Amino acid sequence: MENISENRLEASKRFQAVVVGVSAGGLEVLKALLASIPASFPLAMVIVQHLHPLQDKFLIEYLDERCAIPVREADEKEPVEPSNIYFAPPNYHLLIEADKTFSLSIDAKVNYSRPSIDVLFESAAEAYGSSLIGVVLTGASADGAAGLRRIKESGGLAIVQDPKTAEFPIMPRAALESTEVDYVLSIEEMGRFLAGIG
Repeated sequence: MENISENRLEASKRFQAVVVGVSAGGLEVLKALLASIPASFPLAMVIVQHLHPLQDKFLIEYLDERCAIPVREADEKEPVEPSNIYFAPPNYHLLIEADKTFSLSIDAKVNYSRPSIDVLFESAAEAYGSSLIGVVLTGASADGAAGLRRIKESGGLAIVQDPKTAEFPIMPRAALESTEVDYVLSIEEMGRFLAGIG
C-alpha cells in the first residue's frame, strides 16, 4: 500500500471523481467523512447508500447542512460537476455515462440492492478510468467488491475502510478479499486524505 502524504499532490492533479459505497452503519461514517471535505474540494463525489425504496430526503438534507460543498440527489442526464456531492435516489440504480452525465435505471436489483454500489462503480470506472477514486465503507453485504476491483483494473485508486473500525465489517472485508487496494484507512484518515486533495 502507498504512503498517504507522498501521494496527495499527485492525487490533486490526477483525479476527477470519487465514488463511495456504503450500507449499514452509513449515517455516522458519512457524517464524519463529509464534514472533513473542504470548500476547496475539486472533485465530484458520487455516493450509493443502500436505502429503503420509500426513503425521504432526510439523509441528504442532514448531510448538506454539515458539508462545505453542496450535497444533493443525482438526477437523470445531469452533468457530474466538480465540488459537488451526489447521492443515488432511492430505488434507482445510478450510473455515470461516457459523457460524464448521470443515468437512472430501474433494472433488477444487484446484490439484492437498488441502488447498487457495483452498478455505480463499474459505470464510473468506464467513464473515468484512471482518474477515479473508489471508496468502500461499512456495510453488511458484498456489494461494492466487484465494482472496486473494476476501478482498480481501470487504473483508479481503491480505498477501503479498515474493517476493524467499521460498524458492519462485511462489506469492507469483501472488498479487501476481492481487490489489492491502495489504502485501508479509518474514517478520520480517509477524511484527511480526501481533504488533502483540495
